[in-house]
Amino acid sequence: MIYVFDTNAAMLAEALCKLEGFTYAPSDTVYWQQGYSTERDFLYVTTATLSHEQLQQLADEVGPERSLLVLCPAFRGKGDFSNLTVRKIPKQVLSRCEWGHDDYSLQVENLPTAPEPHVQANVQAGLFTEDDA
Repeated sequence: MIYVFDTNAAMLAEALCKLEGFTYAPSDTVYWQQGYSTERDFLYVTTATLSHEQLQQLADEVGPERSLLVLCPAFRGKGDFSNLTVRKIPKQVLSRCEWGHDDYSLQVENLPTAPEPHVQANVQAGLFTEDDA
């Protein structure tokens, strides 16, 4: 059975933390600290394609004393950063996500119509009328 989830960024980050063995605990102040495995090892999930310049900026922010696992759908450039590990989000995860759906109402067509109920008119007529008093 395949499950499809209406997904937002936080749900995707939480799922990938669990998949990668990290604890989901997004920082209120540091955008790239969405999860951690130790006090110095963090996880960052983005649905953007990252350029080499963006990866360089992340590496600079993380610094030499910490490491960051970056998960994204695609990235450009070389991954020559000692403090970053850059990997693609697994297609199996992305294929089960749907983005931006507000209405999941079923569009069911061509259903047989229910038969008309047999109405027994006047069965209870007169129970509370003046004629019965």
